[in-house]
Order: sequence, then structure tokens, then C-alpha cells
Amino acid sequence: MNPRLTRSQQITICSQLGNVELQLLYKASIHGFTGAAFHQECDNRYPTVSVGYNVSGFVFGGYTKQPFNQSGGYVNDDQAFLFSFSGEKLLKYPVTNTQYAVRMDGSSGPYFGEALVLVYGNQSVVHSNPGNYYDFSAADMHGNDLQLTECEVYQVEGESLLIAKPWRPITWEFEKRTKMMNSIKSHTPTGCFVSQARVLLIGPVGAGKSSFFNSINSVFRGHVTNQAITGCSTTSLTTQFRTYSVKSGREGKPLPIILCDTMGLEENTGAGLDVDDIISTLKGHIPDFYQFNSSAPLQLETSGYVKSPELRDKIHCVVYVIDACKISIMATKLEEKLAAIRRKINLMGIPQLVLVTKVDEACPFVAHDIKNIYKSSYIKEMMQDISARLGVPLSCVVPVKNYCEELELDVNCDILLLTAITQMLRSADSYFDDLSGRISSAQIKE
Repeated sequence: MNPRLTRSQQITICSQLGNVELQLLYKASIHGFTGAAFHQECDNRYPTVSVGYNVSGFVFGGYTKQPFNQSGGYVNDDQAFLFSFSGEKLLKYPVTNTQYAVRMDGSSGPYFGEALVLVYGNQSVVHSNPGNYYDFSAADMHGNDLQLTECEVYQVEGESLLIAKPWRPITWEFEKRTKMMNSIKSHTPTGCFVSQARVLLIGPVGAGKSSFFNSINSVFRGHVTNQAITGCSTTSLTTQFRTYSVKSGREGKPLPIILCDTMGLEENTGAGLDVDDIISTLKGHIPDFYQFNSSAPLQLETSGYVKSPELRDKIHCVVYVIDACKISIMATKLEEKLAAIRRKINLMGIPQLVLVTKVDEACPFVAHDIKNIYKSSYIKEMMQDISARLGVPLSCVVPVKNYCEELELDVNCDILLLTAITQMLRSADSYFDDLSGRISSAQIKE
């Protein structure tokens, strides 16, 4: 059986219950929309989470720590609650009279007080009566649509969502932050070919490319900044090629890295950043402030075209920026476009990393404490999925939390951001190492 409840929704529910996991017991479309089928699969299994899905697309249900049976009576449960989803947000409705939290009815499915019943009277319908031991808005709970398309019951099991030992060791201390900042400031790209490594950020619209630059700039400025344009839009807010050199402090020395921002990728042909423009960017042909045109990529005769780019104009590392909340629903066409881009970059020998943003939105445990990032089994599974989809080693997948709504800096967020910059500089050094090797080989042949 495949659960209909998404992994993100499961994580959100589990965040209300502690470090637990959900195991699917009953699925009405398989076992039957009857009380008998429900009790056959679920009696004496506890705690449980029951979930209903209706024609209007609402996802709602309830939790109880008590085992179901067919006695016909009510049972007390001071921890029971009903819930519904509003987007990814969970609306929670605690029991108001614990003595009548759950009713054991042989002819129905999960029965919460007299307020909500899933699979009512051996039919694929919902019984809803707000105020009877649970207070909720029927419109918010299920949109007044009482026709079920599915009903699932999950058993709450084990402590597996948070790993006891982080799968990636990391030090969360202010001294570590200071040490990393100093290391980045003093870094010199291998071979001294250039003074600054150029890193190209590529990713779908809204993934957080511009926000990443703003966040890095914030860390080194000492306060939250918003130099690059960011916001919410279905199309890319970045329409120009922009190069950002981060300074250590307001009047400080530029860091040894330049972050290059691009127009967002879109799944449809002729929309978003064109693949040919990416190649021109990698080769150093595109000038700063170049206005991207989805329907007409840069040509040799285009005004501003850099005909003879130097090494400092070229890209030394490519970073794919991926929204952690959207990897599971990434469109096939977009995934294919990313794969095509990666194949072309492979041929050019440019190192590639993946920057995973919005990890706090993807996992409630990380939202509660960013230090859970490498303890979250969900984040690890998600990063493994990204690694497999994009064809990069897991060691090249780096999670971060950008500054988007905060007014003050956070040491732990800074450490993740600085870790990402460190990995980018190391990758760029690999590029220069390879370049040095090719130069040495050429000199030997001469």
C-alpha cells in the first residue's frame, strides 16, 4: 500500500507527537469503506492517526492514543485532537471533553466523539458535527464536502524521525562561525590564476538564488541585508545576469568569491533561462547586467557580447539551487532540463554542487531547531533523492536556511551558510587544480 498522505504532511503531523513515524494500517480504497474492514485492520493498534480525503481536496482527520474496538462505548483520551491541512500548515483542534474523545462503533470507521466520523455507517461519507466534544469550523475542516474519496489510518510507531547521532558531524558554536569566516576571508584560489572564484547559481523560479546571496552578504555585513531583488512570483524576479562580490563589512576587502545570479529555470520551452545562455555564461561571454531573453539567447553580434573572455570572466563552479519543499513535486520537464544542463557542464569539466534551501519549511523538526538538520531522517532521505535525481554525490549536496523573514542573524544559520561557501571555494579550487594540471602537461609536451 502506498500512503496518500504526503511525506511532508506526515512530518508535520509527527511534529505534534514527538520523534515518531507513521505506518499505514488501513486504506479504504483497498480494504473497503466499511466499519468491519476498518476494525479488521486497526483494532487494538495504537496510537493512531486517521485521515480523510474528500472530493474538494481537503485533508483532515484525528489522533488518539486509545486502541479502537467495537464495544459501542466512549473512551477517555486527554491527548486526542482533530486536524486539517491548510496548504502545508496544520490546523489543530484539541478534544474539549476528554471523557467522550473517541467512540467505539462497529458499523463505522474512526469515530471522534460525536464531532467527526470517517466512513460513517458503512459508507464513504463523513459525519460532521462541530461543537460535540471538539470545536472546529466545518468550512476549514472539510469545506462542507462530506463525500470521501479515501480514508487512511496510520499507527504511530517508534522514534525514528530524529537520528540520535548526526549523520554529518557539525560544530554549532560562535567560535566555529568566527573561524569559518576568517578562513573564507583569507582564502586564496589555488594556483593564483584569479583573485576571486566565480560561482554560478542555477535553479527554478523561487528556489532562493538571490536570497542566498543576500544571506551570505548579511553574514559578512553583520546584519540582515536585501541587496538582490527577492520575493514571491510565478516567474523569475531576476531577469538580468548579475555578479555579486561580497565584502567583509561595509567598507571591507572583497571576499575571494563572486556569486553570479541568473534568471530562474522554468519547465516550458521558451520560458525562463535558456540553456544556450547558461553555456555562454559558463564560457564568460555574458556581461554583467545582461538582460536575459527567453526567446532569443545571446548571439555573437549581441551588444555587450564578450568575444575574448579571460579566466576571471568564466565560471569556476556551478551550484544548483533547489527548494527542499518542491523536490518531490518537481515537474518532469524541469528535471529533464536540469539533466541536460548537467550533461553539458560535465563535458566542460566544471565542478557542480547542489544547494538545498528552505529546509526549515520542509521539516518541522528543523524549523523548531536548525541544529536538527543532520538528525532529521526526512532531510537525509530528501537529500539522497536530490542526489539521485541530479546525478551528484551526496557529499556535493549542501542544505541551508536563507534569511527571508528574520531581522537578526542566527549563529546556527550562519554556520550552514558559511559551510556552503566553503564547499564552493573548495570546488572552485578543484577546477583550478585541473587547469594547473593541463597547463603542466602542455608545457611538458612542448
